[in-house]
Amino acid sequence: MPQSVQVRCPVCHREHSFTPLTLPCSCGAPLTPPISGDPPVPLRHHTWEGSWVTVRCLSCERLDDWPSPELGCSCGALLRFSVPPPVAAAPLVSRAAEGLRVPAPARRPAFRPVTIRTGQDAVTAGAEYLKWLGFRDVRPSEARGGGEVSLYGTGVVARVDPTTRPSTVRDVECLWLHGLNASAVAVFFSLAGYGHQARARADGVRLPLFVMDLTGTPRPVNDAADELARTGP
Repeated sequence: MPQSVQVRCPVCHREHSFTPLTLPCSCGAPLTPPISGDPPVPLRHHTWEGSWVTVRCLSCERLDDWPSPELGCSCGALLRFSVPPPVAAAPLVSRAAEGLRVPAPARRPAFRPVTIRTGQDAVTAGAEYLKWLGFRDVRPSEARGGGEVSLYGTGVVARVDPTTRPSTVRDVECLWLHGLNASAVAVFFSLAGYGHQARARADGVRLPLFVMDLTGTPRPVNDAADELARTGP
């Protein structure tokens, strides 16, 4: 599991806990882009070309493009972390006792993000991510409950907030109650992040919170989301 780092927003000086996103390589091994020790830099213009970094998988040595590590601050600033140049690593796991080298165990295939240009794209990206996690029959809702739920599936309800304001504590509580009523896991996706009270409330009820950038890649922002991304339903 990747380690969280404490960072200070250079714009408003708020403190944040940041955990780099882990996604599976095409070989199945989990891959987390390494972050350098440099402080994050606020982005003034977000471009498609600048949203990717080249990272080498430590299991198969494959070089590939991965979403650049970014953090959305509640002040509205988008912070990007620098990633050091890729380095090579041994592609196989050693079994010293037998003098053999065997491949790492197979895992989920790599998640393929959906580029977000509209609010509906954000909902589609959330649905695809839930399916990738292992939830079945994920489908858009019909705006039941005043729009607090965007997606339903077997054992899951989710909200996708594509607005430019941080999601609120009321948003979190409404989704949590929907999850309780449906006896389902409640999952929140937001493009603009979450207010402090919303984060605290979600942590208290173990509701997974994810943020999505315009590449359509969800990133966990609390422990419940980390666990869901790591183990699935």
